[in-house]
Amino acid sequence: MAFQLLCCSWCFPCGFSMTYLSKAMSQDGASQFQEVIRQELELSVKKELEKILTTASSHEFEHTKKDLDGFRKLFHRFLQEKGPSVDWGKIQRPPEDSIQPYEKIKARGLPDNISSVLNKLVVVKLNGGLGTSMGCKGPKSLIGVRNENTFLDLTVQQIEHLNKTYNTDVPLVLMNSFNTDEDTKKILQKYNHCRVKIYTFNQSRYPRINKESLLPVAKDVSYSGENTEAWYPPGHGDIYASFYNSGLLDTFIGEGKEYIFVSNIDNLGATVDLYILNHLMNPPNGKRCEFVMEVTNKTRADVKGGTLTQYEGKLRLVEIAQVPKAHVDEFKSVSKFKIFNTNNLWISLAAVKRLQEQNAIDMEIIVNAKTLDGGLNVIQLETAVGAAIKSFENSLGINVPRSRFLPVKTTSDLLLVMSNLYSLNAGSLTMSEKREFPTVPLVKLGSSFTKVQDYLRRFESIPDMLELDHLTVSGDVTFGKNVSLKGTVIIIANHGDRIDIPPGAVLENKIVSGNLRILDH
Repeated sequence: MAFQLLCCSWCFPCGFSMTYLSKAMSQDGASQFQEVIRQELELSVKKELEKILTTASSHEFEHTKKDLDGFRKLFHRFLQEKGPSVDWGKIQRPPEDSIQPYEKIKARGLPDNISSVLNKLVVVKLNGGLGTSMGCKGPKSLIGVRNENTFLDLTVQQIEHLNKTYNTDVPLVLMNSFNTDEDTKKILQKYNHCRVKIYTFNQSRYPRINKESLLPVAKDVSYSGENTEAWYPPGHGDIYASFYNSGLLDTFIGEGKEYIFVSNIDNLGATVDLYILNHLMNPPNGKRCEFVMEVTNKTRADVKGGTLTQYEGKLRLVEIAQVPKAHVDEFKSVSKFKIFNTNNLWISLAAVKRLQEQNAIDMEIIVNAKTLDGGLNVIQLETAVGAAIKSFENSLGINVPRSRFLPVKTTSDLLLVMSNLYSLNAGSLTMSEKREFPTVPLVKLGSSFTKVQDYLRRFESIPDMLELDHLTVSGDVTFGKNVSLKGTVIIIANHGDRIDIPPGAVLENKIVSGNLRILDH
């Protein structure tokens, strides 16, 4: 943990008295010194949080208190933990039976009572993110991705199709953040007549902390004006506490629900899979899994993705940030660590309740450094939902097809899902049967395409990409209607140049340079 390395530089900004410093320096060894610093720092943070809490109105007091209590626990762990969170020497490959191939799960078929199995399920979508990385304001889930349908539209269509087909009552739950809650709730009215019950709850709101002083940046509970950047949602690992605190966990258990299927709302491949659900509800060995993580095979684009390992006798998710620098290349090895976490998770509701009440959900802390608009360096402490796998009993990985991992993080991803590579049916995208290869093309769009608005302006229509392997576009480039891209296509407009791909153009294994020469590639 960085605390050990930097604590001396943090002493004076924290306002520690010379008495404390003298006392610390007179004790034997650095460990006593660091412990005194830690205790004083925790006391200082506690006082700051108490000041913030006094600014809460009566109706937001209890909720704010829960948030700040959660933050204090996380901050305490941040100060206590030392060194890398994993001992590389203890990492082992998972036992073969701990990661099952999807084909084996699917081969079991489905029972006649699949409707009663589905009625035990709740779908939870992680909906806390904004569309800022793609140049959009508001929740990312409200970006149009296919035929003017948003991520949220497609999700609702998928679950409504399930409920109509099997005469079931699978609810949709959105975990919003304070950034997305208001806008999302306004949109939900459009689904009033859909056959899907939709619930929302908010993840916690934690104060960002000054990187130098380690004190909260926020001075009061508001998150507008000067305080706009003072707060943050602490990662999707917060789902366990927030879901429990919302009361929805107990509500669903009371209704007889048994599992939640959790996934990112921007992963268009994360649909309800009946074969995985049946495996959970009717395990072949009679012993139910409390936690299932969908993993899929790594490609060159996924070498940084978190992977499942065996660690101290349990399945454990290891992220690249936890890996000692000397072993990063080994971690990225596709031959040694062949799979990565899709963040499609199936979790027992009863287990979440038990572990939450025992305060036994253990997730590594992610320290995320940020620079605010005014130039202030801050850190925010986060956790990841999949990291809790080691806290659950009888956990399992399932190696699923790549089609279940279809995230849209950039406009390059957006181009893929808008293209004829996929067909849309009842909210679900499936790879076109006309595509001869099982994998999608590698697409890299330059900075001129980063914002959705600019990206849409540069395509009169989405090109035919069925036979495309690789596309790189850089600079001021536009595409006319009915363009076809095949093989490897590289289009580079130099600074000050502009390239307009004419309507109907067919580019196959071509490099198009700034002066519009077309060369065989």
